Amino acid sequence: MELPTPPSRRRFLQLLGTSAFAAPMIVPSRVFGANERITMGAIGMGNRGRNDLKGFLRFDDVQVLSVCDVVPQHAAEAKRHVDARHGNQDCTVTAEYREILEREDIDTVMIGTPDHWHAIIATEAMRSGKDVFCEKPETLTVQEGRAMADVVKRYGRVFSGGSQRVWGDYNWFHRMIKGGAIGDVQDVWVNVGGSSGLCDLPPVAVPDGVDWERWLGPAPWRPYHPSLVRGGFRPFRDYSGGGMTDWGCHGFGGALFACGLQETGAVDITVRRDAPNGEGLTYTFANGIRIHHGGGWGGILSFKGSEGELPFRDDTRRRPTPPNVHIPNYQGGRGFQGDFIHCVRTRDTPFRSIERAHRTASHCHLGNIAYWLDRSLKWDPDKERILGGEEASRWLQRPMREPWSLNAKSLTSS
Repeated sequence: MELPTPPSRRRFLQLLGTSAFAAPMIVPSRVFGANERITMGAIGMGNRGRNDLKGFLRFDDVQVLSVCDVVPQHAAEAKRHVDARHGNQDCTVTAEYREILEREDIDTVMIGTPDHWHAIIATEAMRSGKDVFCEKPETLTVQEGRAMADVVKRYGRVFSGGSQRVWGDYNWFHRMIKGGAIGDVQDVWVNVGGSSGLCDLPPVAVPDGVDWERWLGPAPWRPYHPSLVRGGFRPFRDYSGGGMTDWGCHGFGGALFACGLQETGAVDITVRRDAPNGEGLTYTFANGIRIHHGGGWGGILSFKGSEGELPFRDDTRRRPTPPNVHIPNYQGGRGFQGDFIHCVRTRDTPFRSIERAHRTASHCHLGNIAYWLDRSLKWDPDKERILGGEEASRWLQRPMREPWSLNAKSLTSS
């Protein structure tokens, strides 16, 4: 009797991903062979996106098949990098990200777009059967993060956020703290930039070839300005959360991980009127730990515990070798991008999981809301809602410009 032909790797993943069950997906190791390349499409090829792309091109087991950007020069430069690495001219170029999501020969998607596009592309990619690596800040709002986490769970996808610094830069703090160097952590200072504001850039004529409508996507319409497509979007609220979400996802991510709070939230966000320059926040957690935005003495992160402080205030003292304690971090032995590739093969949860990425970004978003409204907030981290603040609650999600939404069925553009 002739045995049935086993499903291809792509078909196998699609069958699992479209299952009516919400159980975690387990993929046998034979589906992704150790020597089989993982294929990738890269969306958003501005400066940050191209840097991420170059990082993935270091891996022999990753093959980039397509790049996408609404600015032709960005896409062309990305294609040159890919073709030079793979030694051919096979990488396709598109301004329409759905062309990548529709390809059955692409396993994974790397997202390096401005923040206001992350949630739409990531959720649609995962519904399309792709695993996702998304640059930080992974979300523009709190509710986007929860929607992304729900899609990861429902479709059994691997999602990795793009903050390499939480472990790569700050692991000395994590090892020292877990090793007991300062006793119980009481206070942490995260010294990163502030909130974003309204965009008041003057109008400029749109250059030939740039799809400005597609760059704006779900954001409110405004005239073109070249700085926005060159990475200068972060100071503006419609597209990003300013320094608070940019470096905040690194700094708050490091603080939360060091304190074991990376999958929960503060219960109180207090505006500190006595802070330097009149701008500061204190996040208080149910266990009494306080994380402060602004201040400190150690650069981005400073810690005070029941038995000492990190880093040492006397900067002439050398940092000691941290204790040899095991703290689960990147898997696969090749950094944060290698961690994603490892998890695509094994279906393990990446170090920068969607839950950690969402919780970290949520603290940044809540901080921005407190600054924008100039008021303290009470937060329920379990139900993820602001208590007693209707005006503040409206900022947990933003209206999206039609026809864009997080509902994949309505994702069409004209």
